Amino acid sequence: MALIPTRTKFRKQQKGTLRGLTKTGQFIEFGDYGMQVLERGRITNQQIEACRVAINRFFSRKGKVWIRIFPDKPITKKPAETRMGKGKGGVDHWVAPVRPGRVLFEVGNVTKEDAKQALLKAAAKLPYRTRFVERVERV
Repeated sequence: MALIPTRTKFRKQQKGTLRGLTKTGQFIEFGDYGMQVLERGRITNQQIEACRVAINRFFSRKGKVWIRIFPDKPITKKPAETRMGKGKGGVDHWVAPVRPGRVLFEVGNVTKEDAKQALLKAAAKLPYRTRFVERVERV
């Protein structure tokens, strides 16, 4: 299952910046426990899929998983041994830009220990530091 947008307005995008903390998605909205990223960077569609598979394998058909990020930014790459110029390269893969504080995954209907173990296995698939967070009631 490849996580890529079905269609976009423009095929290619510029890099953009990742300054500051996350503007949205810093609280747990759906599940009981979650994984929050502590560093800024880009998470590829393959990394998101690897995390999802790790969590689902650990739960073995119990619990529920929510993926809170989607890779909607195209990353382009030019072929190897190509001369300079001739325009921007073709789309190579898709990424989800993340800033510190963003909740990446949420899990529910499982015990705290199971959730912690599953999200720890998923965190091993990512190149960024993460932390385990619990739902807090907001007013």
